[in-house]
Amino acid sequence: MVTPLCLLYWLLISTWWLMVSTSGMVLIPLTHSLSKTQFTTPHHLLKTTSTRSATRFRHHLHHRHKQVSVPLSPGSDYTLSFTLGSPSSSTISLYLDTGSDLVWLPCSPFECILCESKTPPLSPPLNLSSSATAVPCKSSACSAAHSSLHSSDLCAIARCPLDSIEMSECNSFPCPPFYYAYGDGSLIGRLYKDSLTLPNSLSVQNFTFGCSHTTLGEPVGVAGFGFGRLSLPAQLSSVSPQLGNRFSYCLVSHSFDSNRVRRPSPLILGRYEDKESQFGNELVEFVYTGMLSNPKHPYFYSVGLEGISVGNRNIPAPENLKRVDRRGSGGMVVDSGTTFTMLPASLYDSVATEFDHRVGRFYKRANTVEESTGLSPCYFYNKVDAAKVPAITLHFAGNGSSVVLPRKNYFYEFIDGGDGVREKRNVGCLMLMNGGDEEELSGGPGATLGNYQQQGFEVVYDLEKRKVGFARRKCSSLWDSLKN
Repeated sequence: MVTPLCLLYWLLISTWWLMVSTSGMVLIPLTHSLSKTQFTTPHHLLKTTSTRSATRFRHHLHHRHKQVSVPLSPGSDYTLSFTLGSPSSSTISLYLDTGSDLVWLPCSPFECILCESKTPPLSPPLNLSSSATAVPCKSSACSAAHSSLHSSDLCAIARCPLDSIEMSECNSFPCPPFYYAYGDGSLIGRLYKDSLTLPNSLSVQNFTFGCSHTTLGEPVGVAGFGFGRLSLPAQLSSVSPQLGNRFSYCLVSHSFDSNRVRRPSPLILGRYEDKESQFGNELVEFVYTGMLSNPKHPYFYSVGLEGISVGNRNIPAPENLKRVDRRGSGGMVVDSGTTFTMLPASLYDSVATEFDHRVGRFYKRANTVEESTGLSPCYFYNKVDAAKVPAITLHFAGNGSSVVLPRKNYFYEFIDGGDGVREKRNVGCLMLMNGGDEEELSGGPGATLGNYQQQGFEVVYDLEKRKVGFARRKCSSLWDSLKN
């Protein structure tokens, strides 16, 4: 059943769809999920968001003793849309996720187990078009969906006769159903191929996607943008290397403001830009850091973090954040789907202690707010005299690869109380989180750079040169300039 809220959402999406095709660039609007969600209080919003960030980051703790590679829990902050099928097509909205490598969507009939408290589907379950075809068992895509299981084994599971397997004549036998697990959910699906059309009318024939009729805790499909044979960028590169080998997004600074969060954030496929260039009246200067290979989690965009500065004090990062070992431990994942940055306990404690040393001498700790939001440290302060907080700088691996965070990217200010029970007071919280001890994090990323800290930056993923870049941008202005 399509609710009035869904109809309104589709109306907004339809008005944002753009026909942009200049210099091989494709522009797609990203919509923040908060534009369709209501929270009763800032405390409720922050508690829900911090809990979801921690769950997504710590997902691998539940799987580290298994010999499988489990992606991050699917991101639930930003969505994108495209059409699938020909001649009859359906518009699909999925979560953007740089932490996984599969594009999948709910298909009719669809059942989501234990989804009562989850976000409702963004679009109706897909009815496969007449142009959709099953992916054969004897294909690299089928093998990729089954954790690189040999195609002969997959065709045997699909009941292809032995003589046909030996003669590589199993094209009429479909790829068997696959199981895909996230940190807090899973799904069973089948692979299909169909035409995908992006908002600039670029059509990708034989686009491979997962079609799921049953999921556990996953009511919304995911567009995987991580490294991997089945990710959206990888499939785009087979059609146009210029589009598939580089993408970026610029997340509009919103600070959870209901008006700003409704503005579209540009997702840009294939645009090339020099390290330093003039964009209108805005000087754009990118800071780059190299990607680290992760043998256990090859779909992650991992980078090295050398340290974090609080004011003028540089706090070195632990060694495991500077590299990724052969077990897949370490590094910092640049992630579109985790809201708040997660740090290992030792680094978080040092940063929070230094921050408190500089801020706590002026303002009283808001312990009750810390308990109700999941964030720490928090402080009460006088609005007339804006809270004095030190600058925070992330030092990535590479010469001059430092990123100074805007104040609003790491210190969130809101009103506490004023409900007739408690006094109305101004409060501010540090928006970095404790991800756990290094020993607990063994076998997975050592830290995650969340999308809240990426607001107001264009973040470039250069897959050909294997580097990630950051540049301060006015993302709303960038969107307006590119769509015109």
